Amino acid sequence: MTRIVVVGSLNLDLVMQTPRLPALGETLLGGPFSTAEGGKGANQSVACARMGASVDHLGKVGDDPFGGRLLESLLREGVGVAGVHACPDAPTGVAQISVAGGDNAIVVAPGANGRLTPQDLRADARLFDGAGAALFQLEVPLDAVAEGLDLARSRGVPTILNPAPWQPLPQEVLDRVDTLVLNRVELAQCSGREGAEEGLERILERGVPRVVLTAGAEGAYYRTREERGRVPAPQVRVVDTTGAGDTFVGAFAVLLAEGASLEEAVRWGVHAGALACTRLGAQPSIPVRREVEAFLGERSAPR
Repeated sequence: MTRIVVVGSLNLDLVMQTPRLPALGETLLGGPFSTAEGGKGANQSVACARMGASVDHLGKVGDDPFGGRLLESLLREGVGVAGVHACPDAPTGVAQISVAGGDNAIVVAPGANGRLTPQDLRADARLFDGAGAALFQLEVPLDAVAEGLDLARSRGVPTILNPAPWQPLPQEVLDRVDTLVLNRVELAQCSGREGAEEGLERILERGVPRVVLTAGAEGAYYRTREERGRVPAPQVRVVDTTGAGDTFVGAFAVLLAEGASLEEAVRWGVHAGALACTRLGAQPSIPVRREVEAFLGERSAPR
């Protein structure tokens, strides 16, 4: 079984469905309210686990009921939490999510996620041993991400960075990344280029071996020095896009770690992410592997 290490955030999502997003200063009556386990890091851990990988998560929660709920949720998914520690002086991270017409707006209060340190990762360095891939995002401090990238690379573990939410990345961080997975906004921010082709080329010039651009209804583009391509997205009825990108990353990482080609890994990511868009919430929307297999089979069957 492929083993994946995920370094990243754990949040409790506070989800409000609304007919539209309010204007500044406006009070708007919304629809149903719900809570769900989330955080980009935890979402990607769950996505990897539901794709059949063995997963270890490294991160921090508060010493509070929200933190306990998030740990219990990961354990139910079969995710190892030996690297998740309770922080006594910061609350568990939360995300306020407004969902309108299938789209969303999100505000994150990092809480304990912001207390993850390089020292924390070094204390749990053993978890990187023998992993097939290590996943990172930017909802935890950049110095902790850099340390995790170092620990993975020193052990020969391929690294995947999803640079969201965006912040400037020093060259020494990019030098430790094997695959960069990002959306159009992040591509423009990372490359300083407006066009997708120019942006992808610029990232390759900065030394990243593989770049994957997720593009919503267009599917996803991938580039290396030797190959390029696009995997179109299947048409689905979109309910909520929250967590779709994390679902893509998880499925992509597992297939790549299993030895699939770059194109095949992207294809699985696109279809897993599309399925996630048909359901409400982040982790509740993530499909299991057999669902993605069936969905891929439907799309490849003769018409």
